[in-house]
Amino acid sequence: MHIRYFAWLREHIGHATEKVEAAAGLASVADLVAHLRGTSPRHDTALADMTRVRVAVNYEYVGLNHRLKAGDEVAFFPPVTGG
Repeated sequence: MHIRYFAWLREHIGHATEKVEAAAGLASVADLVAHLRGTSPRHDTALADMTRVRVAVNYEYVGLNHRLKAGDEVAFFPPVTGG
């Protein structure tokens, strides 16, 4: 899977993209988030409150229960606000 981070998530984590092997046990977005949080303290802090993070899989907004498959692109970003 190709993972992309935007805005303050990219700044907190320290990079904009990374690859994650679609290993057994990463069936949903929630599984992926749990996996990523375990990879570093920076990931853990940035992804600790998923009410502050939007997720898109293959350019479509999804929830944490969305099923993942090999080759998916998963993007994490803060909600967009206007003003």
